[in-house]
Amino acid sequence: ALGKGVGPLLISKKKFANPATEINSIAIPGKNTTAFLLLRTFYPELSNVTELVFSDIESAVLDGKVDAGVIIHENRFTYESKGLIKIADLGDLWEKKTQLPIPLGGIAIRRDLSEDEKKKVERVLRKSVEFAFANPDSSYEFVKAHAQEMSEDVRKKHIELYVNSFSIDLGDKGKKAIHE
Repeated sequence: ALGKGVGPLLISKKKFANPATEINSIAIPGKNTTAFLLLRTFYPELSNVTELVFSDIESAVLDGKVDAGVIIHENRFTYESKGLIKIADLGDLWEKKTQLPIPLGGIAIRRDLSEDEKKKVERVLRKSVEFAFANPDSSYEFVKAHAQEMSEDVRKKHIELYVNSFSIDLGDKGKKAIHE
């Protein structure tokens, strides 16, 4: 999953004149995530981090358990309605710095599989994504049953963020973004 305008957001209940020095605690969705890597890249001073399930970060900020949080996925569409504010769009900072889309996730395959098996998996995944593009309502019930956020509008926006032309072909720009 690569995209533009889709990166993690640094949010809080209040504005900070200097987030790098004023934020004392921050919730993150994991230390091995793009979100944490971007936080470290643009706010290396922020070191008091707590790992939480991504869907619990907004509540931790609202309850005052942490000063700020890094939100991902559909939470980028819900934080404002809960009274939270954006301090920084870490994805936007990445895009301005690199002029590249932001790598957010990927599918890996075992190296010990044969080339034929790898190609078959790639074909099946490509056909699945192409089918989803051609039939966007086909996964509606499945997504609804498994989504953290139940609003139909949020579900659609979330899918549009992560399923895009890079899902079919990384191209040179996508490969460069991953390397970067």
